[in-house]
Amino acid sequence: MFRIRFFALCAAFAASAAFAMAAAGAPSAAAENAADQNAADERQRKLIGVLQSDAPPQDKAITCKHLAIYGNEEAVPALAALLPDKELASWARIALEAIPGPAADEALREAMGKVQGRLLVGVINSIGVRRDTKAVGVLVPRLKDADADVASAAAAALGRIGGPAAAKALEPLLATAPAAVRSTVAEGCVLCAERFLADGDRNEAVRLYDVVRKADVLKQRVLEATRGAILARQAAGVPLLVEQLRSTDKAFFNIGLRTARELPGPEATEALAAELGNAASDRQALMLLALADRGDAKALPAVLDAVKSGADHVRTAAMSALARFADASCVPVLLDAALDENAQLAQTAKATLARLPGRDVDADLAARLPKETGRKRQVLIEVAGQRRIEAALPAIVRCAEDADAEIRAAAVGAIGTIGGARQAADLVRVLQKTDDPKEQAAIEKALMAIGGRAGTACGPHLMPLARSGAPALRVIGLHALACAGGPDALAAVRSAIGDTDETVQDEAVRTLSTWPSRWPEDDGVAEPLLALAKSARKAPHQVLALRGYLQWVQATRKLKDDERLAKVNEILPLVTRPEDKKLVLASLSEFPHPGALKIVESLLKEEAVRAEAELAMLKIAQGIAGSNRQEARAAADMLRTQAKNPTVRKRAAQVIQQMEKFEDYVTAWQVSGPYTEGSVFATAYPPEKDPAKAQWKALPPGGAAQPWMMDLSAALGGENRACYVRTYVHCDAERRARLEFGVDDGSKVWLNGKLVHADGAGGAATPGEHKVPVALRKGWNALMLKITQDSGPWEFCLRIGGADGGKLDGLKVQPLPPAD
Repeated sequence: MFRIRFFALCAAFAASAAFAMAAAGAPSAAAENAADQNAADERQRKLIGVLQSDAPPQDKAITCKHLAIYGNEEAVPALAALLPDKELASWARIALEAIPGPAADEALREAMGKVQGRLLVGVINSIGVRRDTKAVGVLVPRLKDADADVASAAAAALGRIGGPAAAKALEPLLATAPAAVRSTVAEGCVLCAERFLADGDRNEAVRLYDVVRKADVLKQRVLEATRGAILARQAAGVPLLVEQLRSTDKAFFNIGLRTARELPGPEATEALAAELGNAASDRQALMLLALADRGDAKALPAVLDAVKSGADHVRTAAMSALARFADASCVPVLLDAALDENAQLAQTAKATLARLPGRDVDADLAARLPKETGRKRQVLIEVAGQRRIEAALPAIVRCAEDADAEIRAAAVGAIGTIGGARQAADLVRVLQKTDDPKEQAAIEKALMAIGGRAGTACGPHLMPLARSGAPALRVIGLHALACAGGPDALAAVRSAIGDTDETVQDEAVRTLSTWPSRWPEDDGVAEPLLALAKSARKAPHQVLALRGYLQWVQATRKLKDDERLAKVNEILPLVTRPEDKKLVLASLSEFPHPGALKIVESLLKEEAVRAEAELAMLKIAQGIAGSNRQEARAAADMLRTQAKNPTVRKRAAQVIQQMEKFEDYVTAWQVSGPYTEGSVFATAYPPEKDPAKAQWKALPPGGAAQPWMMDLSAALGGENRACYVRTYVHCDAERRARLEFGVDDGSKVWLNGKLVHADGAGGAATPGEHKVPVALRKGWNALMLKITQDSGPWEFCLRIGGADGGKLDGLKVQPLPPAD
């Protein structure tokens, strides 16, 4: 795994270099190559120097890992010198295995005469990894070494190297080698046979596989050889494959199943399908899965037969297999299965129908629907809805008025899934004809789904419900109009607040108070909510309006922070009951802004809501600890000494402790991303090339254990991606400063639009790992980081210190762009 990691680092370093050259103007290709080679040579010389120095073993071990990437034959002598070292031999071999050229091969061969025991085993293993054909002569004598581990290592290495000489040396030992070595000899023979097969010598591969199959060796080796013998024979291996499928030994049956998936050609499919009918039911299900993995349409008749009859678990497996290679010809069989008395089987059949690939299946199902009746029609409707077959909608709409209640219910559900504005009108017509509460509820659900999907286009079709003479239909209309949204829908709901029926009034107020904020044109909801909060005749209506208004204030994007707070202050005179004040406090606790602290502080004096006010103030203080330290500290100090709740006092003290411990770290950030296209380190995404198109959101602070460590994985997740974070730093005067930060993985840093750091290397986010001197200007400074993710944790931490790394006073940090 480390080698993969270092290659990733190497790629990141290359991307970083490419970025720097692009910024300065790229040199000629020849000059660039020469510079790269000189840098690589110098790096290797330094690494070799470490190996030849008195550096501690751990430093030399890391150096060997670096040489696995950067080393060439010049590093071989220094690495070879470590092969007799018990602590460093394995590290040296890692590099020697990776370095190209004959020098490493020669060094490993020479080492065989200088080391013993486990060190010798390691050297032989490395020779096998490199597949050094010149080593066959020195490996063959080791097959009879008194040390079984050495002999086994030699057998495995010869197998990896392959070739006639290796096979000739290994084959006789299948009968004569000691038991401790014989299994590895058989493994070597199997590896040699694989090499023969890869080189095109099928006959020799088959012969050697057969020799191992008949030898007195471990069962696992016989299984490996059997698989190889079948695959090497190609179509001629089918009889041997069938032999395994008929075996009473579970291990041989399983190797037959595995090989059946690998062996190409129709002959293997036909043989597996033919054996299906002869096998026991517990094996039939496994064989059906193997047929499905082959994906050969020749298996279709046998699979369909299995769907029609047999044990339930076999029929289930057969239906699952159909989804892999079936077509419209399977529809009749699956439709019949969907009517089975066994509910689980019927459900599996419907699920399979829903998954069958191809437009021909859609066309077949749509054509059948008008012709079928009863339970089969119901199944077709349900499947058409799951497959979203729009061509079936006319027939489904007609079924919404079928004499069969279950068919009507299925049709309404399918229309709700795939219908549009036109079908909303059809459902309204059907709704007006039924008095069944259950059917009305189902149609309401479908109308709400269509409204949420089709939007304001549904409004005109829903208005008849809002004007219906039946209160129950007017309520359904209100719910559906809220999902559709739009000014007309909002006006209809507002009008219903004055309805003659109290139930409709109550539902209109409830609908207005939960009006979907996802419709930009529906921002007009604020005014009627505020009016209701001020003048509603019913107390419950005032509470609902107040709650809805507070939710709107919190959710809308059109208000600036000061405007948002002004809206809350505007309704405070209306808030007289303790339960209403608790609503205000709950809303403010989710608004991390120093202005919110002032509103909460005014409510601390009221005993009825003091507990809620203390909790809200604590949460706000925690939320602004990174962006408004002074206000957060003052609030936490007050709670620490004056809060009546002992838990709040304790948590306030913890907030202060954390602020003091990490007050230099920036924890107020916005994040943009993730971005995944192209090379994530080198590619310029919107925040760096087209800022107007970048979208930003708040980055939550770190966890309680490390509040200064910002967790990008929790916010954005995934691997092989990049993001940008930004914040704004206010300085009371021009200052020389230093950014100290750690990132996982690569990073770039811009201060006031200027790139001040770029490093594509990965690694853990260690505080202070990177130190970048910068000049802060008087006033606001824009700080932006790009951080890439390779794998594992994705996080960063950053503090701003003085030029000498000490504390830098007079700074203010906020994540939002400062006002002009």
